[in-house]
Amino acid sequence: MAASQLYTKFARVWIPDPEEVWKSAELLKDYKPGDKVLLLHLEEGKDLEYRLDPKTKELPHLRNPDILVGENDLTALSYLHEPAVLHNLRVRFIDSKLIYTYCGIVLVAINPYEQLPIYGEDIINAYSGQNMGDMDPHIFAVAEEAYKQMARDERNQSIIVSGESGAGKTVSAKYAMRYFATVSGSASEANVEEKVLASNPIMESIGNAKTTRNDNSSRFGKYIEIGFDKRYRIIGANMRTYLLEKSRVVFQAEEERNYHIFYQLCASAKLPEFKILRLGNANHFHYTKQGGSPVIEGIDDAKELAHTRQACTLLGISENYQMGIFRILAGILHLGNVGFTSRDSDSCAIPPKHEPLSIFCDLMGVDYEEMCHWLCHRKLATATETYIKPISKLQATNARDALAKHIYAKLFNWIVDHVNQALHSAVKQHSFIGVLDIYGFETFEINSFEQFCINYANEKLQQQFNLHVFKLEQEEYMKEQIPWTLIDFYDNQPCINLIESKLGILDLLDEECKMPKGTDDTWAQKLYNTHLNKCALFEKPRLSNKAFIIQHFADKVEYQCEGFLEKNKDTVFEEQIKVLKSSKFKMLTELFQDDEKAISPTSATSSGRTPLTRIPAKPTKGRPGQTGKEHKKTVGHQFRNSLHLLMETLNATTPHYVRCIKPNDFKFPFTFDEKRAVQQLRACGVLETIRISAAGFPSRWTYQEFFSRYRVLMKQKDVLSDRKQTCKNVLENLIPDKDKYQFGKTKIFFRAGQVAYLEKLRADKLRAACIRIQKTIRGWLQRKKYLRMRKAAITVQRYVRGYQARCYAKFLRRTKAATIIQKYWRMYVVHRKYKSKRAATIVLQSYLRGYLARNRYRKILRDHKAVIIQKWVRGWLARTYYKKSLHAIIYLQCCLRRMIAKRELKKLKIEARSVERYKKLHIGMENKIMQLQRKVDEQNKDYKCLMEKLTNLEGIYNSETEKLRSDLVRLQLSEEEAKIATGRVLSLQEEVAKLRKDLEQTRSEKKSIEERADRYKQETEQVVSTLKEENTLLKQEKETLNHLIVEQAKEMTETMEKKLVEETKQLELDLNDERLRYQNLLNEFSRLEERYDDLKEEMTLMLNVPKPGHKRTDSTHSSNESEYTFSTEIGETEDIPLRTEEPSEKKVPLDMSLFLKLQKRVTELEQEKQVMQDELDRKEEQVLRSKAKEEERPQIRGAELEYESLKRQELESENKKLKNELNELRKALSEKSAPEVTAPGAPAYRVLMEQLTSVSEELDVRKEEVLILRSQLVSQKEAIQPKNTMTDATVLLEDVQKMKDKGEIAQAYIGLKETNRSSAMDYHELNEDGELWLVYEGLKQANRLLESQLQAQKRSYENEAEALRGEIQSLKEENNRQQQLLAQNLQLPPEARIEASLQHEITRLTNENLDLMEQLEKQDKTVRKLKKQLKVFAKKIGELEVGQMENISPGQIIDEPIRPVNIPRKEKDFQGMLEYKKEDEQKLVKNLILELKPRGVAVNLIPGLPAYILFMCVRHADYLNDDQKVRSLLTSTINSIKKVLKKRGDDFETVSFWLSNTCRFLHCLKQYSGEEGFMKHNTSRQNEHCLTNFDLAEYRQVLSDLAIQIYQQLVRVLENILQPMIVSGMLEHETIQGVSGVKPTGLRKRTSSIADEGTYTLDSILRQLSSFHSVMCQHGMDPELIKQVAKQMFYIVGAITLNNLLLRKDMCSWSKGMQIRYNVSQLEEWLRDKNLMNSGAKETLEPLIQAAQLLQVKKKTDDDAEAICSMCNALTTAQIVKVLNLYTPVNEFEERVSVSFIRTIQMRLRDRKDSPQLLMDAKHIFPVTFPFNPSSLALETIQIPASLGLGFISRV
Repeated sequence: MAASQLYTKFARVWIPDPEEVWKSAELLKDYKPGDKVLLLHLEEGKDLEYRLDPKTKELPHLRNPDILVGENDLTALSYLHEPAVLHNLRVRFIDSKLIYTYCGIVLVAINPYEQLPIYGEDIINAYSGQNMGDMDPHIFAVAEEAYKQMARDERNQSIIVSGESGAGKTVSAKYAMRYFATVSGSASEANVEEKVLASNPIMESIGNAKTTRNDNSSRFGKYIEIGFDKRYRIIGANMRTYLLEKSRVVFQAEEERNYHIFYQLCASAKLPEFKILRLGNANHFHYTKQGGSPVIEGIDDAKELAHTRQACTLLGISENYQMGIFRILAGILHLGNVGFTSRDSDSCAIPPKHEPLSIFCDLMGVDYEEMCHWLCHRKLATATETYIKPISKLQATNARDALAKHIYAKLFNWIVDHVNQALHSAVKQHSFIGVLDIYGFETFEINSFEQFCINYANEKLQQQFNLHVFKLEQEEYMKEQIPWTLIDFYDNQPCINLIESKLGILDLLDEECKMPKGTDDTWAQKLYNTHLNKCALFEKPRLSNKAFIIQHFADKVEYQCEGFLEKNKDTVFEEQIKVLKSSKFKMLTELFQDDEKAISPTSATSSGRTPLTRIPAKPTKGRPGQTGKEHKKTVGHQFRNSLHLLMETLNATTPHYVRCIKPNDFKFPFTFDEKRAVQQLRACGVLETIRISAAGFPSRWTYQEFFSRYRVLMKQKDVLSDRKQTCKNVLENLIPDKDKYQFGKTKIFFRAGQVAYLEKLRADKLRAACIRIQKTIRGWLQRKKYLRMRKAAITVQRYVRGYQARCYAKFLRRTKAATIIQKYWRMYVVHRKYKSKRAATIVLQSYLRGYLARNRYRKILRDHKAVIIQKWVRGWLARTYYKKSLHAIIYLQCCLRRMIAKRELKKLKIEARSVERYKKLHIGMENKIMQLQRKVDEQNKDYKCLMEKLTNLEGIYNSETEKLRSDLVRLQLSEEEAKIATGRVLSLQEEVAKLRKDLEQTRSEKKSIEERADRYKQETEQVVSTLKEENTLLKQEKETLNHLIVEQAKEMTETMEKKLVEETKQLELDLNDERLRYQNLLNEFSRLEERYDDLKEEMTLMLNVPKPGHKRTDSTHSSNESEYTFSTEIGETEDIPLRTEEPSEKKVPLDMSLFLKLQKRVTELEQEKQVMQDELDRKEEQVLRSKAKEEERPQIRGAELEYESLKRQELESENKKLKNELNELRKALSEKSAPEVTAPGAPAYRVLMEQLTSVSEELDVRKEEVLILRSQLVSQKEAIQPKNTMTDATVLLEDVQKMKDKGEIAQAYIGLKETNRSSAMDYHELNEDGELWLVYEGLKQANRLLESQLQAQKRSYENEAEALRGEIQSLKEENNRQQQLLAQNLQLPPEARIEASLQHEITRLTNENLDLMEQLEKQDKTVRKLKKQLKVFAKKIGELEVGQMENISPGQIIDEPIRPVNIPRKEKDFQGMLEYKKEDEQKLVKNLILELKPRGVAVNLIPGLPAYILFMCVRHADYLNDDQKVRSLLTSTINSIKKVLKKRGDDFETVSFWLSNTCRFLHCLKQYSGEEGFMKHNTSRQNEHCLTNFDLAEYRQVLSDLAIQIYQQLVRVLENILQPMIVSGMLEHETIQGVSGVKPTGLRKRTSSIADEGTYTLDSILRQLSSFHSVMCQHGMDPELIKQVAKQMFYIVGAITLNNLLLRKDMCSWSKGMQIRYNVSQLEEWLRDKNLMNSGAKETLEPLIQAAQLLQVKKKTDDDAEAICSMCNALTTAQIVKVLNLYTPVNEFEERVSVSFIRTIQMRLRDRKDSPQLLMDAKHIFPVTFPFNPSSLALETIQIPASLGLGFISRV
């Protein structure tokens, strides 16, 4: 493809960046050939001119489409280059939180520095059996691939785990081993897988340490071979170690630690057993304090030591050896504290009695002086003499450190050897899987000998890796038959030759070590002389003569020569080793044994291993300090040899690669440092894999997948029936350059970038199609919108016009109305105006006329008055003239009279003054004065008149004078009266003043009273208002309280209802959990039972050689043992764990069987006690009637006396027999039971004795009752046989029914016969006829009988008295309670009192009613049982009478008087019982169970027919009262069903058939048990068929347990059938074709979603479910049980589908969600068709439905997050986050879920309390219940087909 077609505008590329390594950019314009600059737009928003290299003219790397980003396999990327790999890893690690990614055959694992929940057993089970490409990348997938290839190809496998320190190599190797241990299991009981895993804590404690990069860094390499047998189960393991970092023992860098074990010992120094080690804090020792970081955060070293010790114990390292190890380690710590003092420059000494050295010598068991001497001296040997030379302080310190390192290396090797011995197996090894945990490529600022060896090992591994990758690529091309050329890949053989060839670096190093005066400098010069300028990979630094540079496959590394020779020699003084060898500490001497004496466990292999594994591979760093010839083997030489052995081993196996990447140097969780990641990717070979893949054809498609994906690029005419030819034609049109692809047999191979080009064409085509669809849809939407708008507009117009018309009409009506209103209004206004004007006019006229009238009147009045005035003026003028004349006259008179009048005047003045004063003083008398004044005025007037008349009336002057005098007198009197009045006025004024004071006082008092009244009123009003407010508040509070009470009552009711519902749910959950636990225990018990049977069979096969005819004997023996096992189970149904303890129970079968027998007997006797008492009363009445008859027949008395003697003999024999059994039982208990159980004071012993005593008493009572019955039989028989006693069968009839054991029956029978014989002999010994003896014994027996009756009466009286006392006590209690209730009622108000009394009375009556009902039910039950017993006894007596009558001769019949005999009529109808002989039981079980095939004869049978047949057989045994037969039949039935299921347990029809029949048998036992609860739905005929003699509740429990086991087996069978179909049918198959497209795949081929032949589809699952359902219905399984099976099936489907969805990134897409929802709808439709919607099956699919909805909903905004949180309530938080992280767009139009949205979801769900488990438990089985389902089928109607071969049984 031309660059101009790819580098177009908007194309995205990668450009180098110094910070981010690679940065993404987008082209702003098309690239044209010859352009030197590319215009780019960075994601940061900046524009950049990117200049191309003028020499290479290489364009920047193209970026893959977003749809390919985040792929599981890096080789699936279209553009394969470094930035694409780095970006894909970053997206998966940061955005999706996925730490595993495939890169071809390599698994890239990035350390998350966080504990992830992806390593549990549920994940292991999910990956087990899966193809590697089908699931998301995981270490478990690699382990499963290795395990599968080992089993399939019969070839050993290796898993090579490499990476930097801190990258997670050890953890990955640990998880791989855990996977093998979990999946395969061990072949023996030794738990080898646990031992393999237990070796990890040991090796980590002694081989791991904290570094600056890793808190648990492995400082050695190890290769663990896990051995498997022919069945591919773990049988053992072997470990090899490489290059232990011994220098860490004596030196640690800053922030680093020594090996963990030292700090664990120091942390546990206070333990009592560690006191002898004399340890302390880690900072007290030189070897543990140099790093300055003795503690790791979050790690408890003391607990870690406890784990280490537990692991040592598990691996067989005894406590003594463990303490020896700790002694040696403590000695190393104390040795590090040994100090030296310099004497001079060439010698040194240790201070005397140096405590660290003394402790070291004590712990090591060596001599102090000798060790002190050789630490400061050394021995030099020449050809002739030996010298002892002192050494300097520096040399002594180095020698001390070398000794410490040597001891630790020896101890390390010793522990590895013992671990290997513990993991070694004597079983022949068939194959193995090796796990190599080795250091990755290392480069530091200062690189020394260790880094050199590590990088040398990585060179070898990289070469092997390159060859393997190249080989796989070429094999793929050859397999597909496509032409190929040799791919050029980097071959690092030159570098390996530089290191290990002759005159190589290692060879020159060993040679220099042999030189006496060899130094690092001379060795460096030799290197320069040999390789400089001769080997392109060897360089010399410019500024150093003591270093060299090697060009490794990953990078150039500069090594410092200093220390190479010393580390390669690893010299330890021989004399110090000899001192240690002479130690008294045996374990220390073991460490230093020669290799000839020390046997390595790796050499003790079996002949079945590969030749390589037979070679004893000892750890490489344990050798250097030894004496003898071993000094010639340097560390480099040993390392090279062990590395060659390792490479041979790896080359002989199929390798699997795991490359661990360290994302950052700061151990931050989920933080990705691009620079560090790129360095490691280059170093670990991942990019080399990419380069090799990119050089060929990295993208591969099958023809069907290519057709499915790129069908959109084809036209209809291009599609042919041949898919291969169709793809060829299309590709030739799409990609003209044929070199860009090749056609193989089954696949199409593409060059790098071609898939991206095809994806671009597909996206363009889809985009164009989308645009066209959008255009059409938008046009259609707009047309629909226009039509809707037009229709709406027309509608609006119609309504508007109508509205306008209505408005116009309304306007007209209003206008007309307004006109009329205006007319009348105007008329009214005018009329009103006229009226107002008329009224105004009238008013004006009236006023005017009045005014004129008044004016006229006033004029007339004025004229009249003027006339009067004139009259009066004229009169006044006349009078004035007259007066003047008169005055002159009078003056004269007055002068005369003046003198006379002056006196009078003076008096008058005085009077006048007194009057004025009076006026002033007596204002109150103003009225009187006014009257007086008026009188004065009148007098004046009169006086004037008189004066006027004086001239005229002189004659009458005298009279008038007298009159005046009289008036004067009167005035004087008036004056006196005035004076008197004045006095009175004064007194009145005083009174008024006093009254005013009183008034003022009254007013003040009134005012104060008013004020007080006002205040009181205010206060009262205030109080009233306050009271009103309080009343209002109280009313409000009351209303509030009432409201609250109502609400609280409602809330309490709701709360109680919710609480009740929750408690009910909780109880249901607890019940289900208890059921589940119980059923799991049953499952475990059945598994252990099967295992026990298998082991027993194996032991039988091993001990006995099988012969013809012996198999049946073994089977019978097994059946008997199983029978005994079930009898034990019956006795212990309440205690499940005791069932598994079969061996302990079989040790004492006698005492347990007797105990269970007696316990069961006691239960039965207690149940029959009342029945027998009633029978006894009835028999006594019969005896009385028989006595009356005896009086008529005295001759019968002799026979009765004879029978009394027989009864005595029988009782004595029975008593003797019981005593013997009791003694035997006590003896057995004392001999065979545990002493603590059978001790006389033990509870079990007392209980047993009490039970024995009660059994004895009950037996005595029963004997008396039986004897009374026998007496009646004898009396009836005596007339026929007067001289003979009862026959044995008649005598033992009732006892045989009472006895449950064959031994008891036999002993009783023999004892009775002997008694009868001995009694016959006694008759003749006494006298001839024995009458005296009989009379004596009869009287004696009668006395005893009377005494027993008396005692019985006494006991009954005592019982009655006790009952009366109890009744009196209850009455007292009732009386007290009534009094209390009465006292309480008296305190209540009358209404409440009445209500409480009624409530109490109702409660009392209800309780009495319930008690009476219970008594009535009990009495009804007792009556029914008694009726059944009476029927049985009457029938038996009738049969006996009939049998006896048949034996009577005719003569005897004549002599016997005629008596009414009850002769029963033979029943012709079938009674619902089947009779068979005891010896036919095995045949019955064989034909009905063992050889019955559901697909054969059983198809045409009535559903549940075997169960009905078995129950009818049980009924007949119950009818015969034969408990042995019942027990034998039930036990044989249960064991036979187990055998059938064990033999054909993988057949669904067989398991379903026997589950149905077992449930039906269980229901029959319940339905016909006679219990009231199970008889409700029975007919009267069915009630007659109930069991009469036995209570089989214990066997019902056993059958229920058996049904549970069968149900669990049924679930396992259907799970095994469904499991291969589920993933393919529910996830991979495209039910809706064309919805989801197939994305490009890498080297790890996943399962195709296209339905090929042989693949499972959803229809396959539905057909299988329908098959299951039809089989269960055909077998007549209970509908409720079918619902439970359906629920379990749907749970399995949902759980497996969801688990695979959570582990497959390629399945988490929108289209897959639609497919899942469609598939779920089909399953729901199946449920509806089968009427199973209410079975709860749909609810089990809820997590899957919500996961599918989660894939389809929007995932952007906060509202979407809220909707998701509320919707996904059946999913856990981990599952929701996992689905969101895995969500992958299939098309470019979909978008990924942003990290911020996922964090929002996590924040919203942080308070949700759910399980942290990621996957659902697909193995979970819901607890099963068996609801009672009675059958309406009548037993008497059942016919037995002849095909069953049951002709030996007969109907009764």
